[in-house]
Amino acid sequence: MITGDGNCIDVYSAEINRMRPACLLILIDHSSSMGSPWADTGTSMAEQLALAVNRLLGNAVLLCSKGDNRVYDYFEIGVIGYGTGVSPALHGSDAGHIVLPISQLAEHPKRVDQVTRKIPDGAGGIIEATLPIPVWVDPVSNGWTPMVAALETAERVVADWCARHQTSFPPIVINVTDGESTDGDPRPAADRVRSVKTADGAVLLFNVHLAAGPRQAVSFPSSPAGLPASNADVMFEMSSVLPGNLAEAAAALGYHIEPGSRGFLYNADATTMIEFLDIGTRAVTPNGLRELTDGTDDDMR
Repeated sequence: MITGDGNCIDVYSAEINRMRPACLLILIDHSSSMGSPWADTGTSMAEQLALAVNRLLGNAVLLCSKGDNRVYDYFEIGVIGYGTGVSPALHGSDAGHIVLPISQLAEHPKRVDQVTRKIPDGAGGIIEATLPIPVWVDPVSNGWTPMVAALETAERVVADWCARHQTSFPPIVINVTDGESTDGDPRPAADRVRSVKTADGAVLLFNVHLAAGPRQAVSFPSSPAGLPASNADVMFEMSSVLPGNLAEAAAALGYHIEPGSRGFLYNADATTMIEFLDIGTRAVTPNGLRELTDGTDDDMR
């Protein structure tokens, strides 16, 4: 809760409304290895990640719609890709406007694909239906893994956003990669991202490591003990501890959460990655549309 003088009573508790929107920033590994086939999905990691991000954005648009054609700006969202360089990856964004209001995404997708999906028929059966799926992010797999540069860009973005939204729920930054940083140790840059704050708390940085094949997965660990050697301990150290509402959102999906559990998945599969991304929006609006208001007296009921 934020008091009238701007002081924070309980961190990570600011109500989300149009006066105090939430910010979600996603960092996507665009390195060449992301073109590798992903387990038994029949597609590459880059393709599955793009599908998951587009699904997240579509869900966010629906969440910010109140039964009419209007989309309210409860969220501001950005996507940064890093591979041959570091650049905005969200359609409609540019270097000067990396984070966009959700209404702008709703009005201007890059395209709308027609996708065949199996859905319930309402009578206990399953039918195939062709559904329109908006696309804002395309798969890319080219270059190295300049994670330090991506985190430095993220720091600048969230610092600017927090300076303009001091009473808002702090930004959530989700970094998704299949490998190690190729431009140095990312931990100092991650520390700087997590040091940026609003009056409601520090920026939350979560990390997802993708696995091309079947490997032992680790979800929301509270300690680096038992993690695979490689770079798992580095990504663990980079990740924020889950605050209460995010821990509840993860537990509601069936994950084992302990005190000190961090927002970190190692060797994640496609299903787990999708659920992890969804937690970002569940966290700031755990009770759905009832949590979202205009931020005006008439709508604060």
